[in-house]
Amino acid sequence: MDWLDQIKWDRDGLVPVIAQEQGSGDILMFAWMNRDALARTAALGEAVYWSRSRQKLWHKGEESGHVQQVHGIRLDCDNDVVLLTITQHGHEPGIACHTGRHSCFFQKLQDGQWTSVEPVLKDPASIYKP
Repeated sequence: MDWLDQIKWDRDGLVPVIAQEQGSGDILMFAWMNRDALARTAALGEAVYWSRSRQKLWHKGEESGHVQQVHGIRLDCDNDVVLLTITQHGHEPGIACHTGRHSCFFQKLQDGQWTSVEPVLKDPASIYKP
């Protein structure tokens, strides 16, 4: 049996993926992969996701230059969540979020409100060209 066949893909042929920074252990982002995206990620050693909004493969960093080098790929006990261990590379190392922050998980619930707890490292308007 092919290793990809062991994954429990959802009804849309997708699996949730968590990207975790190798050195710090920080969770940088959550995304989706289809079979092709995961196969390409394993072959390239760089993260390739499935963009649900654009309905196409998305090689992380193709627009921003913020590429994710993949060091390890793990599958959870239910075979329905993938964990990537990555190093975030780019013009501004350490930016994984399209908001220009280190992590997509920059909002923290404090006193019943979501509060931004991570700074913007670079203005997204200067990262993404219209």
